[in-house]
Amino acid sequence: MNAVVVNVEEKLFQNRYKVDHGRPHIKIKNADVCSNECKGQQCTFVCPAACYKAEGNRTVTLITDGCLECGSCRVVCTEHANVAWEYPRGGHGILFKFG
Repeated sequence: MNAVVVNVEEKLFQNRYKVDHGRPHIKIKNADVCSNECKGQQCTFVCPAACYKAEGNRTVTLITDGCLECGSCRVVCTEHANVAWEYPRGGHGILFKFG
């Protein structure tokens, strides 16, 4: 039996994202917490859409375009609760091609 190889990047590319300019549905509450208090910066490697990026000076940047709205960042940030998340306005956010 032949194994089917699934390429995650190809699957994610099939989804579309409608940006709500000027009104992101997710924010870092306090950037200083990410830099000074969060030792692991787990959001930077847990987010499947790679919305969080660790910079060289220990700051964490967030780019919401392409967010899959999975909530992983909120789950891994339970110690500091430094992620503000709300549902995107209707018609904005992730648009899944296959459901």
